[in-house]
Amino acid sequence: MAAAFALFFKLIPLYVTVVLGWVAGRYLEASGRHIAGIMLYIVTPSVVFSGVMAAPLSAEVIMLPFLVFGLASLLGITQMMLAKKVLNDGSANIIPLCVGSGNTGYFGVPVALLLFGEEGLGLYIVCMLGTTLFENSVGFYLAARGRYSIRDALWRVLKLPSVYAFLAAVALNLAGVGIPDIFVPLFDNLRGAYSILGMMIIGMSITSFRGLAGNVRFTALAFFGKFVVWPLVAIVFWWLDSTVLGIYEPAVHKAMFLISITPIAANTVVIATLLDTSPRQAAGTVLLTTLFALAFIPVMISLAF
Repeated sequence: MAAAFALFFKLIPLYVTVVLGWVAGRYLEASGRHIAGIMLYIVTPSVVFSGVMAAPLSAEVIMLPFLVFGLASLLGITQMMLAKKVLNDGSANIIPLCVGSGNTGYFGVPVALLLFGEEGLGLYIVCMLGTTLFENSVGFYLAARGRYSIRDALWRVLKLPSVYAFLAAVALNLAGVGIPDIFVPLFDNLRGAYSILGMMIIGMSITSFRGLAGNVRFTALAFFGKFVVWPLVAIVFWWLDSTVLGIYEPAVHKAMFLISITPIAANTVVIATLLDTSPRQAAGTVLLTTLFALAFIPVMISLAF
């Protein structure tokens, strides 16, 4: 329980940042849409690039993002098929982003640093890239399909830079090329902006705390997929790999489990805002899962680790 309380206090600044974002949007007329573009096209690719450049890469480690990406895609598509049967307000296409990814960056990185230290953080970031790849490819495509044609949706995916940042960083890392020292402070600052702006944009997207859940069916589906289905899949993989496959070490299993229990990604609000696809519904649900995770994550970590 000591670890649970330590995590609880560690997460409090994240919630303060959400409140500051709400204050900025409510009283300073700050635009979440403008920040969303900066996050998606500049800050997120920079964090992906620097994270992969710093990670020790091997064949098994390189496959981790694609493993997480595959699981996230399977979960997202399955849950969207279910959502289309019960939602008729156009919000079903946001469900894959809610379920398949998670706030693994803005929220998960501080938690991973507390749990795993600097050494384990690099491994966690490599796993985290799987959800980033999902958000910026399959997740974005499915969300865009709710508003755009197949051709337009694919074109929007091809314009997202995070996938190219990941591929470039893998190639440079394997070639032994590092980030020049003069640019290291820049990437450190961008990583800080990634966490702060990512949490603030959630608050900016909440214009009223009344009816925060919005469509209750949407919220229930998002909670079920994110806090029940994803953790169960991670636990099954943990058991299968540790007892049968024997590919990865326990640190990988723990990193994947942490990814599975993070709240819905703040980038869901970013993408929903950019596509103008149920952004208030997305923001309200993201905030509710973030509040829920304040208690959920410490309890699950204390039980599993």
